[in-house]
Amino acid sequence: MSDHEHRDDRRSSIPPPPDSVDPPVDGEALYGVMAEFAGVTELIAAIEAAREAGYTQMDAYTPFPSHEVSHALHLPPSKLPWLVLAGGILGCIAGYSLQYYAAVIDYPINIGGRPLHSWPYFIPITFECTILGAALTAVFGMLALNRLPTPYHATFNNERFAMASRDAFFLCVEATDPKFDSARLFELFRKLEARHVAEVAQ
Repeated sequence: MSDHEHRDDRRSSIPPPPDSVDPPVDGEALYGVMAEFAGVTELIAAIEAAREAGYTQMDAYTPFPSHEVSHALHLPPSKLPWLVLAGGILGCIAGYSLQYYAAVIDYPINIGGRPLHSWPYFIPITFECTILGAALTAVFGMLALNRLPTPYHATFNNERFAMASRDAFFLCVEATDPKFDSARLFELFRKLEARHVAEVAQ
């Protein structure tokens, strides 16, 4: 095989560069390096490649929920179910205790010789307070765990990030990662055929 054929083979083995690469961020604190991909399959492949390269501090952004992406990121189980359970238990205890205090301690009334602590009558209110406690905990717990509302986030500095709610898929490796290296990440995302790669300012 000739030298010319060798060079052609080497050229064909090099993946094409991304559609566009933003210039480095100068004079600003860096949040991370973000890459845009065309679909969820490419995004999952990029997550797995980044993890194999040793990166652990990363997050993915998709137009729709994806269990496959969550598994690829190795996200821990949500704490929300435990919070909802705790809220329901507290609501149950609070509802029952309030009725007991009112009927037995604060304002006892003898109604037809019935016992003051007539627990069957307490069940409906106790049930409703359980549901109320669980529901309120679910709403406010979800907002807290998702850090909502978030008027500002560093990813908003990437102009293309608006497409994350439409048809684009993003992976951002954060600068807090112990192995973070902007140049290495640019090279990695080029090999993965990302549509766009950019540094994101803090």
